Amino acid sequence: MKIIERYVARELTIPFLVIILILVALFASFSSARFLAGSVTETLGLGALFMLVLLKTLIALEVLIPVALYVAIISGLSRLHKDQELNVLQSTGISGKRIVSIVLMIAIPVGIISGLLSSYVRPWAYAKSYLLDAQAEAELNTNRFQAGRFYGSERSGRVVYVHHKDETNKTMNEIFHYIKRPDTHEIIIAKKAMQVQPSIEAERPNIQLSDGHIYQLTHDVSRDDKIAFEKLTYFTDSELALRYRRKAAPTRTLWKSEEPWEIAELQWRLSRPFSAILMALVAVAFIKITPRQDKATKTYLVAATVFAVYYNLSGLAKNWVEQNVVGTTPGIWWLYIAMFVLLLLYAMKPGQKLLSIR
Repeated sequence: MKIIERYVARELTIPFLVIILILVALFASFSSARFLAGSVTETLGLGALFMLVLLKTLIALEVLIPVALYVAIISGLSRLHKDQELNVLQSTGISGKRIVSIVLMIAIPVGIISGLLSSYVRPWAYAKSYLLDAQAEAELNTNRFQAGRFYGSERSGRVVYVHHKDETNKTMNEIFHYIKRPDTHEIIIAKKAMQVQPSIEAERPNIQLSDGHIYQLTHDVSRDDKIAFEKLTYFTDSELALRYRRKAAPTRTLWKSEEPWEIAELQWRLSRPFSAILMALVAVAFIKITPRQDKATKTYLVAATVFAVYYNLSGLAKNWVEQNVVGTTPGIWWLYIAMFVLLLLYAMKPGQKLLSIR
């Protein structure tokens, strides 16, 4: 890489790294505050809080990385443009195409990383976070139970009592569980209980009960049942682990689907590299439009508006495919084709120097 390329690349890379670190820190702080307000540490513990924050941040990276790249290019090129360094470079024979190629040298690897995160890391993070969310919200989450206290739920009509709890081994002794069902009242009495940490593939968290009895009481006395058990697996009633499965579905699974909402999810993941690269080119074009005397506040305000319009349109394009308003062909790709055509027309505009293909 020549001196000019290294200089311009450095002016873009350093702001990108600084901005992505700031965005990640802000997002992680916001997520931590939200989880603390929701009493996640009380139900799952501090370790689960850190894990949830990490997972949510990994999910958000597919958006944070393109935002950081977009802002970094505008910030770096704006400084060069304001100090007339771009004009000096062009007067010495450095063409606009060369500046664009330097931007692409940064945008393409960043776009590939964004695509890999979206296609592989994001589904894994969603699957793991759904399970942790389900554990945090589950009525039968044993981590929140304390010995000698009754826990009830008006929503389900459930009552749980734990006589003794061993915090070291995460086990409970002398368990009483009552739940009112439409036709029966069910009582479970067990000597020992332990909540099992589910694997990523598991559908729901569950509790392992040992040495107990199940009493099923109905209005008809002759139909009452008593069942003795040595081992009993009791699944929690949380539905969180079953929601939004397409976001947690592996990309290879979505390839085989013919459902519009799953195809929209697949196209969204595959579009992340193109999104990052196209927005980088939009940032380059934006510099030429913005006069040198413009204040930084105005520049970033207009840039934020442009990105907000694009991001809303990308979400709208995905929703249209999910709702069958737009077919899976062209799917969400019409937005990126339109952006590319507009950039192409802008590059071919007479007198255009910074973003020129001629």
